[in-house]
Amino acid sequence: MEKKENPENIKSAWSLAWELGYSIAIPIVLFALLGRFLDKKLDTSPWLLLSGILISISASSYMVYKKTIKIIH
Repeated sequence: MEKKENPENIKSAWSLAWELGYSIAIPIVLFALLGRFLDKKLDTSPWLLLSGILISISASSYMVYKKTIKIIH
């Protein structure tokens, strides 16, 4: 017997995917641009860019973790 897709479940899944995408993309862009800007200003290339990327990975991981915990419970 085939299971019919519930439109509400599909909408919820797309919404979650959209939120997770933003939770990952926005910190990476912001921290990478900030690191790049500071590297140019302070002549420390590429260290602040790399630091910004590492911070963004940590921030994104934390946000995804919090969203996942909220869904599980």
